[in-house]
Amino acid sequence: MDKAPRIAFVTGFPGFIAERLVARLAREVDYFYLLVQPQFAEGARRSVSSIAANSKATASRFDIVEGDITAPDLGLSAEDLQNVRSGVTEVFHLAAVYDLAVPKDVAYAVNLDGTRNVNEFARSLPLLERYNYISTCYVAGKRTGRILETDLEHDAGFRNHYEETKYLAEMEVEKLKAELPVTIFRPSVVVGDSKTGETAKYDGIYSLINYLRRAPNLLRLINVGNRDVKLNLVPVDFVVEGIAALSSDEDALGKTIALADPDPLATSELFDAIAGNLSGKESVLTPPAKLTEWALMLPVSPAISGLPHPSVPYFFLDQTYDTSIADELLSKHRVACPNFQDYVGNLLRFVEIHPKL
Repeated sequence: MDKAPRIAFVTGFPGFIAERLVARLAREVDYFYLLVQPQFAEGARRSVSSIAANSKATASRFDIVEGDITAPDLGLSAEDLQNVRSGVTEVFHLAAVYDLAVPKDVAYAVNLDGTRNVNEFARSLPLLERYNYISTCYVAGKRTGRILETDLEHDAGFRNHYEETKYLAEMEVEKLKAELPVTIFRPSVVVGDSKTGETAKYDGIYSLINYLRRAPNLLRLINVGNRDVKLNLVPVDFVVEGIAALSSDEDALGKTIALADPDPLATSELFDAIAGNLSGKESVLTPPAKLTEWALMLPVSPAISGLPHPSVPYFFLDQTYDTSIADELLSKHRVACPNFQDYVGNLLRFVEIHPKL
């Protein structure tokens, strides 16, 4: 008996992760419906042409459908909606506002209400075999200690509207597990490709990279990290491989999977890994964490350090992510997260070649 075709519906294209995920899935998925906001349609067409050329897939396998997750029926035309509903077997929901400083109304409209709309859309698909929702490890908010993949509901609060709305959205998707074939993926902080260093924007750890690049031999002397807090970073290629491998793995059905580094570095170690690659030397002095946090939150600090205030708390919250479920599932696919020290040089080379994106 011939195997039924895999037909995927993807939101968030041509975003940083979604674009790479589609390129990776093109090896296995037979047809794609790519939901694209109208203002990004031209860029999406260029992306599809590049993916088709690099994957030796025909461009006819990719259908760009214009719409918006914040609209009823995702803003799809009646014709597109009918075509999509009649064939889609799997959904990859990546569309979200990935910004720690996102305003409340935007965060709720896109991350929460948009996910509710995608949930309703998924319910309407008669051939649905898997709904893959891309969440974040930071649904843990201000919780401290070890966070299990089975942990979700809490009252610890949040550092920003991004965390809060992704948490509320995951709560909505979690409820769907009772009626739909759902897999939830929680990446930690996603950085560039571990091999090429390629990334789409410079935020998060890149603020520290660009800070040290200003004067590596001088600025490396005082370590702005600390030994007690680990910052979990994962390269985009690991995230993409993890989603691609487990999106069709029956053992991942109904699971929530932390796509995180099982052995992350402390923030002081991250600082030294970057400084060591840039200057050949590590830091000399690590001030008390409370003093460093106070200094980084001063009004003048972002202009001096390049580290925006919304990013600062992530260097000082003692929070780690258990990856037991992910490790077991990914091991049979031979997918593992590389250590930051093994690919930081590639990230730095990309930034050097492309100082501005």
